[in-house]
Amino acid sequence: MSSALWLAVLASALGTYLIRVLPLLWMRRRLRRLGEDDQVDAMPQWLGILGPLMIAALLGVSLVPRHPDASAWLATAVGVAITLLVWYRKRSLGWPVAAGVATYGVVIVLVGM
Repeated sequence: MSSALWLAVLASALGTYLIRVLPLLWMRRRLRRLGEDDQVDAMPQWLGILGPLMIAALLGVSLVPRHPDASAWLATAVGVAITLLVWYRKRSLGWPVAAGVATYGVVIVLVGM
């Protein structure tokens, strides 16, 4: 592998590590500073909202096709519909995602024929 690829892998690894460890260290320091009395209210409100906001951002990004042509929009719409249908029937996380991804792939292959 080239040195540029290794540099990209190391940068990705460092970034992934830092976005996990920095909030942990920050909250640990904040809890120590507040003491034993106020641990329930120690977490700031924005930190509780951050997780759902990140999931919503990922959902928004995944709903827009990379190459916005008619087949990609059709595959996305059918994939989302199947994902919602399977979620409604199963009420789980794994099966709807698998069904949506599989449906998207099948539609892309069938439209490309």
